Order: sequence, then C-alpha cells, then structure tokens
Amino acid sequence: MAEQLKKRPVRKKSFKPAATSAITSEKTRSTHESKTTKRLSRRKTKQPALRSYAVVGTVAAAEAGGAPAWRVTDLLAAYNWPKNQPGGGVIAVLANTGGWRQTDVDAFVASIGQPSPSIVNVPNDAANNPGSDQTGDVELALDIQLAAASYFYATGQPAQIRVYFDSIYVDCIQAAANDGCDVLSISWGQNESQWTPSQAQSVENAAQAATEQNKIIILAASGDRDSGDGGPGPKNVDVPSSCPHIIACGGTTKTATEEVVWNENPGNEQTGVGTGTGGGFSNLFEPLPTWQIGAPNGPGRMVPDLAAHADPRNGYSLVLDGQSVTLGGTSAVAPLYAGLFASFGRKLGFISDVLWRNPICFNDITVGDNGAFRADRGADACTGLGSPIGAKIAKLFNI
Repeated sequence: MAEQLKKRPVRKKSFKPAATSAITSEKTRSTHESKTTKRLSRRKTKQPALRSYAVVGTVAAAEAGGAPAWRVTDLLAAYNWPKNQPGGGVIAVLANTGGWRQTDVDAFVASIGQPSPSIVNVPNDAANNPGSDQTGDVELALDIQLAAASYFYATGQPAQIRVYFDSIYVDCIQAAANDGCDVLSISWGQNESQWTPSQAQSVENAAQAATEQNKIIILAASGDRDSGDGGPGPKNVDVPSSCPHIIACGGTTKTATEEVVWNENPGNEQTGVGTGTGGGFSNLFEPLPTWQIGAPNGPGRMVPDLAAHADPRNGYSLVLDGQSVTLGGTSAVAPLYAGLFASFGRKLGFISDVLWRNPICFNDITVGDNGAFRADRGADACTGLGSPIGAKIAKLFNI
C-alpha cells in the first residue's frame, strides 16, 4: 500500500510542506525482549493474510495536497488534546512484519521536545527485525511514534509501549490482555469477504472477553481503500475493525482551515476501491449495535466509530531509517487515540457506548465521501462520530 518513499534529512524545527504500572517498568530509551510472556501456541482457526494501513507520502503528493505535513504536536494542539492527565495506561501494538529502531524513536521524540518512551518487544511468531520488510517498518514507525507523542502530550510522562510480534489477532489480543495492557492498537486488517464467519467471530469473541474481563481498549484501522476495501463490489468493511468490541478508526484530511473525509483518489465508482478511508456496514456482524446511537441502519455494525487525520499528502512528520518522512493512512489514527485513551488511566475496558452517547466530544465531518457513502450531519459511514476534541473526551473519563 506504500507509495515510493522520498526521504529528507531530520530537522529539529517543524517541517515545511510515567508513573510505574503493574507491568514491569523499563528504562527510558532502552528495549527489552519480554522474559515473562510465554510463546503462545498457534490456534487451529486460521485467518486471512493481513494488509497494512500505513501510507507513505511523497514530496510530489504533499505538494499536490496543497498543505504541509503536520508536526505531531501541532496536530494534537489543533485537536485540543488534553494535558495533565493521570496516565499509567500501558499501550500494546500489534506488529505483523518488519521492526523498529531505537535511534528512529529517539530522533523523532527529540524533534518535538519529548523524552523517549519505554518499549518492550514481545516476540511470538516473529521478532523485531527492522529492514526485513519496509511495510512493517513503516507501520511500526507510525504506531510507536504517534502513540508515544500522543500519550506524553497528554500526561507529561513517557509512554510504556509493548510491541507484540504476532500475525494472529486472537493470540495477540489474548497476550496483550493477559499481560495487563490497557490499550491495544491494531493497524492491519483484511476485508470481510476474505474471512469466514467463524474466523471473524473468533476475533470478536477474543475482543469481547478482553474488553469485558481484562478491561482493555482495542482500536483498529478501518482501511485505506475507500468503501470497497479491495473486496468485491463497492461496499466492504474490514476485519478486525468491524468487530463490535473493537473501536474502528477512520480517516480525514485535515488542514489548518478545514477537515473533510479523506479520499485523495476516488478510484473506480463501480468498485469503490480508491485511496481513502474505509467505512460502511458489516455483513458479518448484524444487527447494528444498540450503542451506535444515531448511526444510519446498514443494517450491520457501522464502521468507523471515529476518525482523525490520515491523508498522507499532508500526513505526519515522523522518522524512518534515520530520515524524516511523511506518513499517513488510517494506521495513524489507531495509535493516536491509543495514546489518548492510555493517558486517562488504567482498565477502562469497553468504552464505545460512552463515546457514542457523547457525539459533542467530536468534530462532525460533513464534507466528502469514501466512494459508496457520503458524509452527513451526525454519524456516518465515512468518519463515524468525527475527529477528536481531546479535552472534551478526557472529561468523560476524568471521574
């Protein structure tokens, strides 16, 4: 899904275009292989091959978009991100391939005036191997750097992040939950047509158990191929974001003056497959959940639940392989919210119903489409409730 990579030297200026938890704390700026998490046995239920939802912006694309890439702290300020939050939430990230480098994380946080997070690698069917797969490296740069920046901005504390190298959703969800993590960010997926009902249900069952019993929040990207999501016809949604106990994260195009649905390449109107935010209604999870108050009846579960900036043309200024890069995609949205929710404290569990009861905490996106669906007043299948008003969301959980 990544376009040709254009790199620029790292700069400290803006780019042109914790408290101890129950989990063993690690020294900032260091990485450690998990010594306590046992290798999980592979499950008999198989799942489709996963797709990444990270997109690499190019210099030409940024110029075409007409807006500069966002310095992450500037975007957080634009979303009215809260400060002085209690923190303590531990963030888990699913890694399917590739790896990450400490030097990239250090360079990124230094460029925005933050300390490095504590990061623990948890190998299962893979391990941290930067350079082995560029797609995986791009994904982890987004996941780690955005989650870390989001959390520190809200708390003033370095984030605690655990990276689970696992290609099986059920195993990753169970491992993160059993290890005591508080938020899990997933930026990989596959359209529902590639899943059998039993395969998808096994992911939902794991998510329901983890959110209800272990009190973990799970977020997943909604996809970067518009409403078609690479499947048959113009209307398909993505697993795991279509699972009712997982918060589905869609994408917008945000500039300093406006915010619309991310759809940079409408693509084929008959298939809905272009380049933009995924969204629509599930064929595997019906009926519409009762907590999706005000959502149009699909009749299945509506995707996404919420959204944030995802357009790679003016995406996020991050660091990859020692170079400044502009990255985007709905993969950016899940870790951005993961850092926010982790900043509120520990063991919040299933919160979708709380979010849907409070649409006033989001910027309603009313302009644009993702192929088969158009933005409208109120919740819609392009951006869900809308983009975050961070301080208002924080008030929902500051009890």
